Amino acid sequence: MRPNRALEIGTGLFVLLGFAALFFLTTQLPGSGIQVGGATGYNVTARFDNVGDLKTGSPVTLAGVRIGRVTGINFDPTDFKAVVTLDIESRYDRIPDDSDASIQTAGLLGGKYVGIGPGGSDTFLHAGSSIEFTQSAIVLENLVNKFFANFASGRKEDPKP
Repeated sequence: MRPNRALEIGTGLFVLLGFAALFFLTTQLPGSGIQVGGATGYNVTARFDNVGDLKTGSPVTLAGVRIGRVTGINFDPTDFKAVVTLDIESRYDRIPDDSDASIQTAGLLGGKYVGIGPGGSDTFLHAGSSIEFTQSAIVLENLVNKFFANFASGRKEDPKP
């Protein structure tokens, strides 16, 4: 009976460890609403024509370093643009106010995130600032449709003499 008891305890610990790993991974997903840790900083907004599948909780990076996260995505009916709210950690308080923001993809099929390119101004972003220079998400389906439309329109039949 002893070997069965040890096998049952080992199996139980393995399943418990699996659930703990699953919980940890789900808290790290963008848009999960559950964030482990995470200091608050200051909020900045940016307006985009198209945010693609950017989600709340997605990272905000500068030079490849995570400096914050997306805290809100709303639609502005006056100018028909998406307003993205970025929470930037307070230790990154020297980002020039003429910096640009673009929605980028992590890998070929990865999730979207906001990348900030530094500007050259002597004044810096602060709480309530807005990033004026933005580049929207590149939607892969639109690119494929344009490619095939251009390819189809470029094919012309040669008249036979």
